[in-house]
Amino acid sequence: MPTLRLPFLHLLLLPLYVISQPTATQNDQNILLNIKRFWSSPPSIDHWNQSSNPCSWPEITCNATIITGITMFNKNITGGFPPFICDLKNLTHLDLNYNNLDGTFPTSLYNCTNLQYLDLSQNFLVGRIPDDINRLSPELWYLSLFANNFIGDIPVNISRLSKLTSLQLHMNYFNGSFPEEIGYLNDLEVLNLAYNPFTPSRIPQSFFQMKKLQTFIMAEAKLIGDIPGNFSGMPAMELLDLSINQITGSIPTDLFLLPNLKEIYLYRTNLTGKIPDSVESLNMKIIDLSENKLTGEIPTGFVKLMSLTNLTLMLNQLSGELPAGIGRLPNLQDIRVFTNNLSGPVSPDFGRYSDLKIFDISENNFSGKVPENVCYRGLLKGFEVFDNNLSGNIPNSIGNCSSLKSFQVYGNQFSGSIPDGLWKVSRLERMIIRDNLFSGELPPELGPILSNLDISNNRFSGQIPTGVSSWTNLRIFKASYNLLDGVIPQDLTTLSNLQTLWLDGNRFTGELPATIVSWSSLNTLNLSRNQLTGQIPVGLGLLNVLTALDLSRNNLSGNIPTQLGRSLVLLDLSENKLTGTIPSRLDNGAFNQSFLNNPGLCSDNLLLGLNSCSSRSVTKSSSKTSVKLVALIASIATILLLIAVLMTGYVIVHYRRRNYDLKWKFTSFQKLNFTESTILSCLTENNVIGHGGSGKVYRVPVNQSGKFVAVKKITSKKELDQRLEKEFLSEVEILSTIRHSNIVKLLGCISCDNSKLLVYEYLENRSLDRWLHRKRAPSSRGFNGSVRHVVLDWPKRLHIALGAAHGLCYMHHDCVPAVIHRDVKSSNVLLDSEFNAKIADFGLARVLAEDGQLNSMSTVAGSFGYMAPEYAQTAKVNEKIDVYSFGVILLELTTGKEASNGTEQSSLAEWAWQQSQGGAPIEDAFDNEISEPVYMNDMTNVFKLGLWCTSKLPTNRPSMKEVCQMLLRCSVAAAVVAKNVCDVADDLPLLKLENV
Repeated sequence: MPTLRLPFLHLLLLPLYVISQPTATQNDQNILLNIKRFWSSPPSIDHWNQSSNPCSWPEITCNATIITGITMFNKNITGGFPPFICDLKNLTHLDLNYNNLDGTFPTSLYNCTNLQYLDLSQNFLVGRIPDDINRLSPELWYLSLFANNFIGDIPVNISRLSKLTSLQLHMNYFNGSFPEEIGYLNDLEVLNLAYNPFTPSRIPQSFFQMKKLQTFIMAEAKLIGDIPGNFSGMPAMELLDLSINQITGSIPTDLFLLPNLKEIYLYRTNLTGKIPDSVESLNMKIIDLSENKLTGEIPTGFVKLMSLTNLTLMLNQLSGELPAGIGRLPNLQDIRVFTNNLSGPVSPDFGRYSDLKIFDISENNFSGKVPENVCYRGLLKGFEVFDNNLSGNIPNSIGNCSSLKSFQVYGNQFSGSIPDGLWKVSRLERMIIRDNLFSGELPPELGPILSNLDISNNRFSGQIPTGVSSWTNLRIFKASYNLLDGVIPQDLTTLSNLQTLWLDGNRFTGELPATIVSWSSLNTLNLSRNQLTGQIPVGLGLLNVLTALDLSRNNLSGNIPTQLGRSLVLLDLSENKLTGTIPSRLDNGAFNQSFLNNPGLCSDNLLLGLNSCSSRSVTKSSSKTSVKLVALIASIATILLLIAVLMTGYVIVHYRRRNYDLKWKFTSFQKLNFTESTILSCLTENNVIGHGGSGKVYRVPVNQSGKFVAVKKITSKKELDQRLEKEFLSEVEILSTIRHSNIVKLLGCISCDNSKLLVYEYLENRSLDRWLHRKRAPSSRGFNGSVRHVVLDWPKRLHIALGAAHGLCYMHHDCVPAVIHRDVKSSNVLLDSEFNAKIADFGLARVLAEDGQLNSMSTVAGSFGYMAPEYAQTAKVNEKIDVYSFGVILLELTTGKEASNGTEQSSLAEWAWQQSQGGAPIEDAFDNEISEPVYMNDMTNVFKLGLWCTSKLPTNRPSMKEVCQMLLRCSVAAAVVAKNVCDVADDLPLLKLENV
């Protein structure tokens, strides 16, 4: 199938008679040597010299003594285009794919009158494709310009290259139109215009009359309107990808009648109606109609698709049953029909007849049992059937499924015990079985990499096993509302990776373990609703990252440790038998519900609702007077509170008036339709959306149509004035002069004697770290509730990585002099409504004195986990410290982990290097949220790129240009060739770990 012709296939196009190695003419040899000198003699072509025969050079193809072809894929060529290359009069094949060529489209190629094959893709060409592009050779049959920076319209005259069979213009910045005349290229077999920000357009009817077209890709191209229903005019069609557009209407009824159709990608296109019943494309391999508004039933005709490997119908409104015959398809590997209205039983044949790897039918209304043989071939990685009405036992065969990575069956009516082998599957990372009727006891041993175990709301009984200390990789353990009993063992506190522990609603007795300092990662502990006794251990107050603690509804006694409360945000100690005074750290209104129904506790803070500590020393007769005194104090407090409210209103009004009285200076860097008064009047607490080291960030409406801006207010403190002033001036200086679509726009700045305001474009999806690490507002469902979060899928993550890389590449390579950010991190990567990434926060950025030289900083500034080791040690900066930080972001995107766990001894980069050397499969390091097999190659390559970027020696790290090129290759391959052909892992530089 002639989809995207990847570079390693280009060599197959070279004439076989190169083996004979004829001798080129002296003139042609001189031209090639001039080309080498023009490109400053890159090391990759050192073998081009006067004493050797050009026909023996691997980049050169000869016919007899005549040079006919040049193939220079990935030769690290930098600079412009040699204007004399067409002095090679017989040149028919020119491939300069995947280099660093810049400038505009080389019109000097018009002089190559015999050119048949031209590939300038994956470079840095800019500007418009010239209107007279048709002046290229009339013999041209292959034209590839994808992954450059072309803008504007695709010229109409491109359609006059009448012999074209492959036209690939995807992954550029075309923001104009594409001509319908392309549809008149009668010999065209491959047309790829995807991933361009065209003006919203309909698909021309002419495109559906190309009888030889085999591959048609226009994903994410701002298409609108219906899909024309005349697919009968495209009998050769093999791959159709119109995904991520604003197409309306239904799927044309004749789409599935194309006899050669193998792959359909129509996800996220707003399609409605039913899937056509008639299916005659019996060679179909991939169907992806996900994230639409499709209704009706899954066509029974799908059971005839014997070549089908992937069926993706998730996130629609489909109903009815899942046709039983689909389970008998011999090549089915991946079925995802989650989040629909499907019902009925699930065929027992799934997995019995094919190499099934992903089985996801979650969030439907299926009933009955799960397939007995779903892991019959031993390849199943994801078993997701949660939120259905399934019942019965989990088949013992699943317990022997050694390939399984994710097992999620929660929200059903399963019963019985969990197969013994399932607990210990060696690759299992996530096991979520809550909200069922499972019973039995917990196992003494878990799989070695199981990190998320949720058994809440079941009927598990018995004690926590003595072998719990072997659960070393566990990060999340939730066992709420079961029948567990006995004491909480000391061994449980040895799990140093444990972050969340919920054991509430059980029958635990006895005292809490006295020594718990090993819980160094624990941030959430819920032991409420048990029968625990004894005192609260002092060690709980020594846990540095513990933010949520619930010990309510037990029989705990004694004093509350004074150490408690160092970092607590949520605390509930109510309904116990605690005594004494409230520690000073907790004696405030933030914990006014935390101590209720503990008669022995006291506090002089009326907001806590406890007995007054001072009343304990008075006699019974004087206690009545104390009650009256308290009542009097309460009355006075009420009066004072009313006065405070009135005064607050006065202060706010006075402050706003004072704002207008100050002499504000408003400097705008773009044409704006608002003034400083619009901004100043909205700097209220209700509009605060974030806090930083230098002050607050506000979301400010600037017109009535819903447009917002983000405003960063620099908070002034005497000891910080000089530093903050320097950061303010740095950000204004840099952002007011640079312009790039992947760098946040500074709209203006407002300043007076004691305040500084920076006004930016507002980005709806905020910062990347909020998406990767769940940094959002707390759930309204309470301490023990759960909220389904939105997951960043891999295509989005790759898109974000590429956007951020483009921004940094611009700063390093296109700004004169270069700009170094110095604080690249996921919280400084902002996302707009379409998840386009923009680099933000330039307060620490610096301009290099001279290209290539190290600058010395008076102080080291940055964020732990992202800081390059040489910068932390020497305070010397160049572009490579940003490359290191960006590498950490790539590791965050692939693993889902944070850059640092908060200690100075560990970081994500160090952990990733250890993983790469440990011998375990590299995919074991990947984020469970996106561990679908179809993305494994892409994620592996980006993970390796992250390792390369975080090499300890700066000289071993790539440039941001090289990083962009790597990500472009992954993006193009992932998006175009079945989303899973980014086979470039072997092309990445070998990581010489011993030298790093």
